[in-house]
Amino acid sequence: MREPGYDAIVIGARCAGAPTAMLLARRGHRVLLVDRAAFPSDTMSTHLIHPPGVAALARWGLLERLAATGCPPIDRYTFDFGPVVVAGAPQPADGIAHAFCPRRTVLDALLVDAAVAAGVELRERFVVDELTTADGAVTGIRGHERGHARVTERARVVIGADGRRSLVARTVRPEQYDERPTRAALYYAYWRDLPTRGFETVIRAEQRRGWAAAPTHDGLTVVPFGWPVAERDANRRDLEGSFRASVAAAPEFAQRLRGARRVSRFIGTAALPGYFRTPYGPGWGLVGDAGYHKNPMTAMGINDAFRDAKHVAQAIDDDAAGTRPYVDGMRAYQRARDEDVRPIYALTDEIAQLLPPSPQMQQLLAAMRGDQEAMDGFVSVQASTLSPAAFFAPANVARIMQRAAQRA
Repeated sequence: MREPGYDAIVIGARCAGAPTAMLLARRGHRVLLVDRAAFPSDTMSTHLIHPPGVAALARWGLLERLAATGCPPIDRYTFDFGPVVVAGAPQPADGIAHAFCPRRTVLDALLVDAAVAAGVELRERFVVDELTTADGAVTGIRGHERGHARVTERARVVIGADGRRSLVARTVRPEQYDERPTRAALYYAYWRDLPTRGFETVIRAEQRRGWAAAPTHDGLTVVPFGWPVAERDANRRDLEGSFRASVAAAPEFAQRLRGARRVSRFIGTAALPGYFRTPYGPGWGLVGDAGYHKNPMTAMGINDAFRDAKHVAQAIDDDAAGTRPYVDGMRAYQRARDEDVRPIYALTDEIAQLLPPSPQMQQLLAAMRGDQEAMDGFVSVQASTLSPAAFFAPANVARIMQRAAQRA
């Protein structure tokens, strides 16, 4: 007879928690997944799933389900810097070179359903009041479903997939390092009748403004936009007026926007710090934004959550199988995570400042005009299929500059 308790309790059932729970359950583990929300429900999000995240959905057998919801695929990325427009198709990841920009009401419900189908026990509208501990290790949770008595549940490991304000992180107080302040306030809204070809980004560094547009469900276009965090209070008094004043600097986009209709409120925040957290300790782990966060300007959050879910589930499974202790598996996960994301973490922090590019960057952007290979490489950095370290390597930059000189 199975002893009471769970192999894992996952707090938070969205893009980090639901896949973690699903992958564990598919390997035969007994998993409890809890969330304050009920599904389907919405949450603040950058929406975009870049090709590596789409490839993860394919591996998990969920890509066809997402495609069947009517979310249009995105196979083209465009960056309008004013003097230069860079547009191209990203390099593939595991044979997949397109992205999706789903509504979270759809994506999160799909992931939760997949977790339940794998055997996960789901408790919606469940509030975790506190973690339980013994001898310095986390042993479970204490909480309640709304309108019900408080209960205590035990597990070998409790995983915090509960975002930047993670209860698990607040309780265990992991080391936090390489912190970055909030650079830009970001808001978004949904628009109807706003045509867009793929994922478009517009940067007007002279005004310290940036925005993007991408097609999502129901024929809508989601448009995130940002400005320096110091201007947040002045601009949020009239978000639409501030946004329209900004896009006037891009006449072609402004013309398209005049024919569109906003169909949602503006959603956003100016609390977007960057940090790394040590993602493990005795009886606990962190996944997704709970363990690592950067400004959403490059829209990497869902990809990061999917990648982390795979590593954390593997570490727990290895420990249960006796092939690798939990601490060793999670240490390897932390090392791989940090090595993987540090280049884009630094680049995102730079982009989020919305400052004019350096003279060297301006020269590089100018050299890419008419060079499709270079433009495809540049958009692949944004699409998370090429490391910034590889694209901006001196040898690659020299090749781009040489080709530009030959075209002159």
